[in-house]
Amino acid sequence: VQRIAMRDVIKTNGLILPAPGDEMIITATASGIVQFAGSKIITGSEVNAGTPLFNITGGALTHDNMDVALANARAANTKAKADFDRASVLFKDELISQNEFQQAQLDYETSRTLFENMNRNYTKSGQLLRAPDRGFIKQILVAEGQHVEAGDALAVVSKNKKLMLQAQLSQAYFHKLPSITAANFKTALQPELFSTDALNGKVISYGRSTTTAAPFIPVTFEIDNIGNMLAGAPAEIYLLSTKKENVIAIPATALMEEQGNFFAYVQNGGESFSKRKIKTGISDGLSVEVLEGLRPGERVVTIGAYNIKLSASSGTVPAHGHSH
Repeated sequence: VQRIAMRDVIKTNGLILPAPGDEMIITATASGIVQFAGSKIITGSEVNAGTPLFNITGGALTHDNMDVALANARAANTKAKADFDRASVLFKDELISQNEFQQAQLDYETSRTLFENMNRNYTKSGQLLRAPDRGFIKQILVAEGQHVEAGDALAVVSKNKKLMLQAQLSQAYFHKLPSITAANFKTALQPELFSTDALNGKVISYGRSTTTAAPFIPVTFEIDNIGNMLAGAPAEIYLLSTKKENVIAIPATALMEEQGNFFAYVQNGGESFSKRKIKTGISDGLSVEVLEGLRPGERVVTIGAYNIKLSASSGTVPAHGHSH
């Protein structure tokens, strides 16, 4: 039991969310049939910048076939270049007007731009789409052999560098919003308690209004993703507000609950312990404020308290030193 500085705490719930800009949507650049670029294009796969993801091919389509469209664009570009080359010679010999020469030049530039745009990343397997950055495939939105239109979303790639922690704050604490600068949190997937400070976290926004459908105020932090957090996971959050000095506190692992009452096991000496009822105050997930029942300097059980509780229930709790 010791005196420490603690932050005023608001306990609430929230979610781990992907950070804006951390996710990239891969979209079809042409209409056609989708073919996966490899057997490892599955949800959760890691990708590097430039990793092939999908091919879009015209296949046997009789309408809106990109392979036919590319062949037509190539032929049109070839013809436009020949017309421009001929116009250049004729214009030099003053056999055509400047307007005719400029029209031939414009037709060539237009056809060349169209062809180069269609031919970009085009292989014998079709239009190749690559991963724009390093990350992992978060979601695949199409199936092998599906027909897509230009602009359709094919997959979501996450860079997996940043996440957001969004807490849902009761309207009763609206006046405390300016003082909230950090949070401790844990998810259902990991028993470990995380700190936004340790994850280079910062408050990036908080809500200014509520609605009937959304009565809580969102408080959003941006944090580093250390690789063991899943976007979409619910979180238990301790919002940290104004600092309180000289607080009598114990580690949160020492706190036990029984029928709504809180207690801790105090070491009397050696292996002798006594059960002490206490009154608690704030908790930041790591430490718990003790308002009554303990004095600074006393030693409490922080690991194995539940085992002592079971021993006490069976009547075998150690009552004096060196008891086994």
